[in-house]
Amino acid sequence: MSSSPGLHQALRQRRYVRGPWPWRAALYLVTGVLTGVVTLTALLLLAVAGGALAVLLIGLPLLLTLALAGIPLAALERRRLRLVDPRPLPPAHREPDGTGLTAWLRTRLGERATWRELAYALLTALVLWPLEAVAVGTALAVCGGLIAAPAVLAASGGEEARVLKIWLIHSYPPAFAALLAGLVLLPVFAYPLGVLAAGRAALTRALLTDSGDGARLRELDRSRSRLVDAFEAERRRIERDLHDGAQQRLVALSMTLGLARLEGPDEPLAGLLAKAHGEADTALVEIRELIRGIHPQVLTDRGLGAAVEDVADRSVVPVDVDLELPERLPGAVESGVYFAVCEALANAARHSGAARTGRPAVRPVRWPGTPGPSPPRPRTGSSPGGRRVLPERSWSRRAPARRATGSPSPPRRDRAVGP
Repeated sequence: MSSSPGLHQALRQRRYVRGPWPWRAALYLVTGVLTGVVTLTALLLLAVAGGALAVLLIGLPLLLTLALAGIPLAALERRRLRLVDPRPLPPAHREPDGTGLTAWLRTRLGERATWRELAYALLTALVLWPLEAVAVGTALAVCGGLIAAPAVLAASGGEEARVLKIWLIHSYPPAFAALLAGLVLLPVFAYPLGVLAAGRAALTRALLTDSGDGARLRELDRSRSRLVDAFEAERRRIERDLHDGAQQRLVALSMTLGLARLEGPDEPLAGLLAKAHGEADTALVEIRELIRGIHPQVLTDRGLGAAVEDVADRSVVPVDVDLELPERLPGAVESGVYFAVCEALANAARHSGAARTGRPAVRPVRWPGTPGPSPPRPRTGSSPGGRRVLPERSWSRRAPARRATGSPSPPRRDRAVGP
């Protein structure tokens, strides 16, 4: 939340009139009048045209647009609110359950926020902007009429002028007195206009704020996304450091020891060099396996399908692999699925005693209210907004059974699979 004071706080300060807040409050009210006029016109046109043409089915899209008319108005109001309230007002809508116009319409029409924003649009068009127009018009008419008295008298040839349609003036001293009174009334009107603008802003925030569990779930969803992104970034950094640092040093050490063995030293130095060379090669193989376990390069380069087939190649137990992946998933999702498959195959080899595995499959599961079919951001957990890797037998592309030595499971500390 921003620490900058808003209009409601500025009204309590003595220097309110000397600051920019009266002008910002007046601008907020004036733009509110313009927005209300445009909203009323648009709602009337959509309602009349949609109702008249509904019998021909041409008006149905217009009526649908009428139902969604509050969405763009609410987006504009959230921006306009910054004139008098620096605190951000986040959108109350969730991401659609799929891609395309149909999924977007289904999601928006099923949200309470959409109908609340439509009610706000009706309130703005029928009630709020007339009140703002009366308040701003009264202030402008009174102050402007008094300030313009000398100009009106001069335009009439100096004979007479009517001030505010109330009294006549016949000379310049009363005209300049009216001018002075108008200037004095300017700061006086600044306070009621500021109070009206602050009340209008508070009403807008109350009606457009997503109260209840929806806002908390979205914030929890965003915080989980940030944690997953931070974890992925840290894991990539560790992988890069191992690949570019420790692995290169081990390669250089192995080459140096190999060159030393080529010199043909006498025993026992030759035996010690051979042993050291073998240990360096073993350490190099282990660090390569460690890097592969942190994040395999084939997963980054060729995607989840190639990575799963590579795991099946290295599995102790023969594996049938069926894949159905229409497109690349987000990186963190692919990583989680990959480690889940690795762990499943490792457990099958270690505990089941089977001579051959079945056909496990992995698919992303969407909870209600979360994006799909390919979730745009990784989620973990089982609460609404989370993702789990669940067993499914729905893969289509077949690969032959593979047998290889070694375990496909990465080091246990690198497992990143949801419960």
